[in-house]
Amino acid sequence: MKLYYAPDTCSLAPHIVLRELGLPFSLVRVNNQTKLMEDGRDYLDINPKGYVAALALADGTIITEGPVILLYLASLAPDSPLAMTPGSLPYIRLLEWLNFLATELHAGMSPLFNRTLPQQVRATFETRLFRRFDYLEATLKDNLFLQGEAMSIADIYLYVLCGWCNVFGIDLAGWPALDCHHRAIHARPATQAAWLAEK
Repeated sequence: MKLYYAPDTCSLAPHIVLRELGLPFSLVRVNNQTKLMEDGRDYLDINPKGYVAALALADGTIITEGPVILLYLASLAPDSPLAMTPGSLPYIRLLEWLNFLATELHAGMSPLFNRTLPQQVRATFETRLFRRFDYLEATLKDNLFLQGEAMSIADIYLYVLCGWCNVFGIDLAGWPALDCHHRAIHARPATQAAWLAEK
């Protein structure tokens, strides 16, 4: 498998999951501005949507959309703690979390990358984001992870999204349980290895 990635993007989540599961893969770096890959080829030929991540399978099939890639990777290791039985209530809850993270957090945070955003508009996005953080804080106050004591692919996705707070100048210390969640995943060997590989 090949993971097409760009540093400091959500493609870090499938990268970490690949390492957590011990799956064989290679990395292809994409310049997020030029859309060119390391060898000069056009990334739009791989994913016409233009954004990472994309996962290329051995037969040439390309899978896009971060949460879908995460679900696919987990399905390759059904005995892993990261995997859940499709159709089970925990699996449905996992889908619920992935949808929440993609639509409410990821989509809600993306405008904050725009450094020219007027302060009043930025404040509106932050207010909405902080309400989502409050919800996550309440969820995590009694458990280290979103669905209890076992880490899921949704936790890794949440970790990557919260990592963007450094870029935005948002201090997670205001949400101590969420901050603890972030620190716990950051300390994992797979996470550290992914960060090192993407430097």
